[in-house]
This record gives sequence, C-alpha cells and structure tokens, in this order.
Amino acid sequence: MRRRDFLLLLAGLPASAVATGQAVDFARVLPGRRLAFPADYGAHPEFRTEWWYATGWLTLPDGSPLGFQTTFFRVRTGIGEDNPSAFAPRQLILAHAAIADPVLGRLRHDERAARVGFGRAGFAIGETGAWVGDWRFAQHAGGYRAEVRSREFGYALNLVPDGPPLLNGEAGFSAKARDPRHASYYYSRPQLTVDGSVTLAGKSQGVTGRAWLDHEWSSELLPEEAQGWDWIGVNLDDGSALMAFRLRDPHNQALWSAASVRQGNGSAEILPAEAVVFEPLRHWQSPRTGITYPVEWRVRLGRRELLLRPLMDDQELDSRRSTGAIYWEGAVRLSEGGREVGRGYLEMTGYGERIRLG
Repeated sequence: MRRRDFLLLLAGLPASAVATGQAVDFARVLPGRRLAFPADYGAHPEFRTEWWYATGWLTLPDGSPLGFQTTFFRVRTGIGEDNPSAFAPRQLILAHAAIADPVLGRLRHDERAARVGFGRAGFAIGETGAWVGDWRFAQHAGGYRAEVRSREFGYALNLVPDGPPLLNGEAGFSAKARDPRHASYYYSRPQLTVDGSVTLAGKSQGVTGRAWLDHEWSSELLPEEAQGWDWIGVNLDDGSALMAFRLRDPHNQALWSAASVRQGNGSAEILPAEAVVFEPLRHWQSPRTGITYPVEWRVRLGRRELLLRPLMDDQELDSRRSTGAIYWEGAVRLSEGGREVGRGYLEMTGYGERIRLG
C-alpha cells in the first residue's frame, strides 16, 4: 500500500475513496515570489504538503528541563477535488506531539490524523490555525497557542515572538537541490518566549521557556536520491539564532546543505551549501526499532565549529500511525569553544527507511 493510501485509511476514509485517486496539478514553489505577512502565516491548501512545527525547552518550577514538540501537517490528497460533498477527502490534518523528560528517559509522544471537515480537523487561511480533535496550534493574543491532551501528557503553551519572521534561503525560497523544482517556501520564528502549563502523570505544573517555530510548504520537496535529512533550530543565549540542515544520500553523504543565522539585532545571513558541514560524533541505537542515530554532532558553519549534545539519547518518535515515519526529534544543547551557548532541537529522518513526502 502506498503511504498516501495508508494515511487516508487512518483518517477514516472508505476503501472506495482510497482507490479513486486522480491526477492533480499542485501549486509550484517558484523563486522570486516574496512571502507576505500576515497572509503567509496561514495555510496554503493549493500546495501538496505544509507544516507548522514548534519545538523548545521548558523549565519546571524546580528548575528541571523538559523538551516539547508540536507539529501539525496539512496534506492535500488529490482525491475528491471535483466532488462537492463535504465527505470528500480533499485535505488531511495530521499532528505529532511530544515531551522529552530526562527523568523518564524517553519521549512521551502521541499522534492524531483526520480528514478536514465536520469539526474533526481543519486549518485557517490568512493566520496560523490548525487543529485535529482537541489538539490545536493557532495564532493567539500577539503570539501562538499550542494545546495538546494525551493519555500520558498534556500542555497548554503560549509562544510570543520577539520580531519578524526569519526568511530562509533566498527570501523564503528554500532550495533542497540544484534542480529548482525541489524547493519549499520556508520561514522560522526563533526566540519565542514560552509560558503555560505541562501535565505529566496527572499533575499540572507551570512552565517557562524558549521555543522555535518553522512553517514550510511545498508540492515536491525531496529529490529521489535523498534518504533523509538532519536539521537543527537553535536559540542562542546572546539573542541570536541559527537554522541549518543537510539532505543525505543512502550512504549518509550530504546531497545539499543550507543555513540561516539571525543576529541579535535582527539582521540575517544565509550561508551557502559549501559552508555547512555536519559531522557525526556519537551514535545511539533504539531498543525498540533497532535504528541507529548519530546523537552528538560537530556542525561547521563557515569558520564556526559547534558541538551538539542531546538532553537525552532516547528521543525517537514512532509516527507509523499517522505520517508513517520513524524519526529522532530531540532537545539538544549547543556548545562553542567548550562553553554552552544555546539550546534547541535536532531532527533526523531516514535512518531507518527512506523518508517520503508527498
């Protein structure tokens, strides 16, 4: 079964709907198109895939650290687009949520998937808003609000930005290969101030922290030779921020790399591919899936040499009930010159099966 068909079945669609796919002309990502706000905070349903992705470090009242993740995916299925019925499965919303707790030693995580309509799931145009069941992520009172309730955990967090979006790539056109077809529109909102509450084992506690938001949309993202990617988004203690990623081939060699650095004064520098180097230093093997991930890294950005170390090794997220992927998504500390200089998140995909989008 193709991955898209699997997602549709998870969203509660009948077999007949899955079997009647049709050719669809998805919107294309084109260089030169300037991102416009507030419109581009919202959904872009003419594109195949889109996600809002918030991660960050939280501090409990006793000073203990936690990591958190909230990701909402919108998927245009290409099915039922000429069908006026509200039951037509034109769009899906999928969501992942997680808490990284060193006391537990592994991720608490959960996932949701539903077709858009009938109040089960939806998205907003013109402002950030995505929901599935009682999970939601939306613009709220000058910032964002993330709400998740699960059997193992829950959180209600307010995330307030400190400035305008950071446009990655060429003014938001983020290339993923030399072929310009493989690109996304992509911006980040680093240095988000966080407050709210987290519920663990039935106990709710207030938290504060710092977070990062990515919003990205595309119709054809990865080249065929790409096995997966490694990505970091880090808030630095001096008020600056950095995003870097590389796409890898099946031999874990870089196919394409990029980075954005925002200074504390708001100015941004976009680094070329040759200036971005990821070097794995230490590996960890999952006791559940057997997949081995590099959990410590040396990252070179031009003349800078940075070290990444995880809050804990076991931050593997198994999302086979929604997006079909198993990946590592975790809180990391960033050091430079032997001194911790920031905290953020590391995402690694494709270390088991090849990651697939669209």
